[in-house]
Amino acid sequence: MTNTTHFGYKTVAEEDKVREVAKVFHSVAAKYDIMNDVMSAGLHRLWKTFTIANAAVRPGFKCLDIAGGTGDLAKVFARQAGPTGEVWLTDINESMLRVGRDRLLNRGLLTPTLLCDAEKLPFPDNYFDRVSVAFGLRNMTHKDQALKEMRRVLKPGGKLLVLEFSKVAAPLQKPYDLYSFKILPWMGEKIANDADSYRYLAESIRMHPDQETLKTMMEEAGLERVTYYNLTAGVAALHTGIKM
Repeated sequence: MTNTTHFGYKTVAEEDKVREVAKVFHSVAAKYDIMNDVMSAGLHRLWKTFTIANAAVRPGFKCLDIAGGTGDLAKVFARQAGPTGEVWLTDINESMLRVGRDRLLNRGLLTPTLLCDAEKLPFPDNYFDRVSVAFGLRNMTHKDQALKEMRRVLKPGGKLLVLEFSKVAAPLQKPYDLYSFKILPWMGEKIANDADSYRYLAESIRMHPDQETLKTMMEEAGLERVTYYNLTAGVAALHTGIKM
């Protein structure tokens, strides 16, 4: 029997979701950063800055940025970890990873990049001081398995940081829905020539676990001291957890 999952609001076979998500990011890779700036009015940069501050990467740290795409977090982590550190930029999508790798090289950062699946990380147990995933978890088919893998590769005392779109505060729900389902696909069409991918983005946000549910999922994956911070009234949230 074929296992099914959600691709936005559609129910699809699990293997089909992997292909469909890949198509989305192959399509938007070249314009990904421009669209992020436009659709969030630059707020995604503040959310990532907050995540970087919470990561508190120090010289010599080993860091893994999962679904790292165009390399916003990995770029800063590589500078903070310095020549004695080790920072991996990974993504399951080759188009996104190429953009991120080129951006790092253009800034003189020679850090390893790897095409890999977050649900089957090719790293040993207890290896990284920090693991991060920004705006990638909601696209994963088996989020519980991915979280367990992230915990597995963390050292005891290491921290996982999950930055993701989340459940917005109730007073903002109606205007946020209008923006998400009307304006966002229109901008996707005008800027990236791809309305469908940004329609999927809006749907995938609605299907993603809310703040409390994701907190519970992280605890069930074995992380401790799990907490979250609502950003911009819950448009995004940063969840953190420690491997004890």
